[in-house]
Amino acid sequence: MIERLPRERLLIAGSFLLPLLIWSIISYVPFVWHPNVVITDPGDVSWFRAGMEVTREQFSAETEKTTDDGLIAPAGERVNPVYLPAPHKVATAMYTAFTTEPKRRSEKWLHESLWHSITVIFWGFTLSSLIGIPLGVLCGTYRPMSLLIEPFVEFFRYFPAPAFGALAVAILGIHDAPKIAIIFIGTFFQQVLIVANTTRLLDPMLIEAAKTLGAEGRSLLLRVVVPGVLPNLYRDSRILLGWAWTYLIVAELIGTSSGITWFITQQARYKNFDNVFAAIMLIGLIGLLTDVILAKTGRRLFRWQPAEATP
Repeated sequence: MIERLPRERLLIAGSFLLPLLIWSIISYVPFVWHPNVVITDPGDVSWFRAGMEVTREQFSAETEKTTDDGLIAPAGERVNPVYLPAPHKVATAMYTAFTTEPKRRSEKWLHESLWHSITVIFWGFTLSSLIGIPLGVLCGTYRPMSLLIEPFVEFFRYFPAPAFGALAVAILGIHDAPKIAIIFIGTFFQQVLIVANTTRLLDPMLIEAAKTLGAEGRSLLLRVVVPGVLPNLYRDSRILLGWAWTYLIVAELIGTSSGITWFITQQARYKNFDNVFAAIMLIGLIGLLTDVILAKTGRRLFRWQPAEATP
């Protein structure tokens, strides 16, 4: 693996630190965007309560009214809305969500929800790859297969996967099977077309040279085509795995609510938005970590690839 230049490392770090900086400014600098006020002392305003959050317009109106009437004005501090927790609150929630027992019977631990979602992703994407990758290679290698398969796949890929939710539940039940089916539908048809296109990018000189040396049929496919496109297929699979994650939230709303989607929905219902943000951040971290691991594995598996082309 090539060592990155210091400037490259700084730019990579900056891609994460810049959004965090903007988030921090919005969260901690009152004059940037703190549209609400949290009441610390209700004064003589009958409907104010300590800890209550109101808009700045409401607070200003009530303060002016009590002052004009010679009453005790309320006191408060400017804050962001509850649905935009500060970074330190989200960081704390990432820890406490794993260590604090759920308060309600219908809730699950965060790690249980995450693991459930990961298993759904795994089975949906694995089944898609087991069928889609070989089919895509065949379409990219043999024109008759391409003409037979790709037109319908091209047509079907425009169907939104969530539209099959009710049908999947009717056929497969209300548990994980329809969720896996939605992820399969969302990735399979794209996978066939992408793999087919990647296979066609193989240097035709390699095919001609192999044919000159007597390779044909299965031998040509397995000993020339597949090894030749394998590094690029590996990279395509990494990208398509990200697509599978994008279908997860929709898939988990089908049938019995479960997984990280159920955790997020429950926490949002009770306005625990720090837990909501923590769960969303963890999805991104898991996806990024998975991609980094796959990238490093790819560099070891395909050492003969030029450095800039290594997955």
